[in-house]
Amino acid sequence: MKQDTDLRIIELGLILPPAPKPVGVYKPVLVVDKFLYVSGQGPILADGTMIKGKLGADMDTNEGKLAARQVGLTMLSTIKAHFGELKKIKRVVKVLGMVNSAPNFENQPAVINGFSELMSEVFGKDNGIGVRSAVGMILPLNIPVEIEAMFELY
Repeated sequence: MKQDTDLRIIELGLILPPAPKPVGVYKPVLVVDKFLYVSGQGPILADGTMIKGKLGADMDTNEGKLAARQVGLTMLSTIKAHFGELKKIKRVVKVLGMVNSAPNFENQPAVINGFSELMSEVFGKDNGIGVRSAVGMILPLNIPVEIEAMFELY
């Protein structure tokens, strides 16, 4: 059954930040058949600024989890900018979570839970949770989290 995702976002009291513009040669979203692919998104705040930091150096797991949640809001904003609404999304299929990590930081999956928990709140447990990877690396602009995802469309 199709849910009104835009209404759900209002019910949850979520505020979507402005959708980011591409900063390179790529498409923010691409639809192929019944699937939506979303390019890597960073944690953009409602005022358009980005959260910065490295996990295990100047951010802890909880701060990283909040940044990953903000990436989810940014991604929803990007999707909404493309479609004009979010109710075309049926489910999350795959998530790749990249965490800007100091060498000793080992809690990347706990950080990416911030994104996954938001998707579960928005789309429900059955449709909001897909397959996932969470890895540590160095990210551009010193953002703490970057996430790309694939969704199934109605």
